[in-house]
Amino acid sequence: MAVSDVGLMTAEHKPVVIADHVELGYGGEVVLGGLEFAVPTGSRVGILGPNGGGKTTLFRALLGEITPLSGGLEVNATSATVAQTDRSRLDYPVSALDVATMGSLARLPWWKRPGKTERSRALEALAEVDLADLARTRFGDLSGGQRQRVLIARTLTADADLLLLDEPFTGLDSKNEERLERLIDRLASSGHTVMIATHEVEQAERWDLVLCLNRTQVSFGDPAVAISKPVLEATYGGHIVEIPGQPNLGVLPAHHHHHHHESGKQS
Repeated sequence: MAVSDVGLMTAEHKPVVIADHVELGYGGEVVLGGLEFAVPTGSRVGILGPNGGGKTTLFRALLGEITPLSGGLEVNATSATVAQTDRSRLDYPVSALDVATMGSLARLPWWKRPGKTERSRALEALAEVDLADLARTRFGDLSGGQRQRVLIARTLTADADLLLLDEPFTGLDSKNEERLERLIDRLASSGHTVMIATHEVEQAERWDLVLCLNRTQVSFGDPAVAISKPVLEATYGGHIVEIPGQPNLGVLPAHHHHHHHESGKQS
């Protein structure tokens, strides 16, 4: 869908996100430009790009934390981010229910603490991610996959319709990857829009849309069209390998070799 066609749509079918010639950055310096896309409600969007390519900056803009330097960015839904679980503090004595309940804080007046209503909503959210039976379990005692689902439940408690997942599959085994993919499918089919920052090309091929970034928008659209060898080379700077016996292309970003994240680094 062309961004120019968006104005002709009814409010009911208006895209959740509309980016029109958007440039994003800090202190007047552009770090991500050329954004021109529209994300339909209930879609699953994979965001491919190297570390430092602009994925985090895009998420910050969608959350309203930074304002575009130029162009128009319209977000027609409440948005919330789901951080990587390996950045979570695991030594706090809080339960899965406590963490899920924290999602309600954004909706409450500053002086009001979450009460019975908020905890009830958090329990419903935990049930939506198949963790109601572990509500009282200490968050730090959960597996990586379970913690990831608790953090998703927290966004549901916040009544967010646009979920921004920051490399949610990092550190998960194949069983938990499949479980998380099914949850994302379920969330999308219930009307949530899910944007997933990832390095995994094969995974992105299974989503409805893919957005490739490397300090600029490289491509956007149906994965069958938007992901190609030239696009991946432009996105990852040539770290592309052919996989013998498979039709897919492999990507070898630096992150796969040392999983290091500089704290506080803008990407």
